[in-house]
Amino acid sequence: MNTPTPGGEVAAALGELLVRSSRARLHRALTEGLGADIDEATYPVLSGLARLGPRTAAALACDIGLDRSVISRHATRLERAGLLSRSADPSDARATLLTLTDAGNTTVEHMRTRLADHLDRYFADWPEPQAQAFAHALRRFVDQGLSFEESPADGARS
Repeated sequence: MNTPTPGGEVAAALGELLVRSSRARLHRALTEGLGADIDEATYPVLSGLARLGPRTAAALACDIGLDRSVISRHATRLERAGLLSRSADPSDARATLLTLTDAGNTTVEHMRTRLADHLDRYFADWPEPQAQAFAHALRRFVDQGLSFEESPADGARS
């Protein structure tokens, strides 16, 4: 029997984590009780704007992998809830920027705290050094810029 490579193990684990139903369950848990307009459907819009900053619906759709019309519908709900505002895009008079309001940023911080608490409960059974090592290794993995355009080894050869 072949032992999977680290890349193979990570690929399999990411595949399981990224399944839509897993994401929806997590988003539902993070948004529970935060209001009728904040749910697993609007979570990616809030989270995306918090990570990426003001964006047009088209740009955000590309960034987070949702259809532009879906982004626009969710933005309307979030604007109604006071979590998002729309303004003219200074670089394109035809476009509208979506921006989190102070209330939107506060809501995202609340959801991020919930997420960290949720993850900390999983790590409670891990030895502290192992949990810290995993967190540092994952941060390093992400910081290396996993773009899939060029592997780290390819970049080292150029």
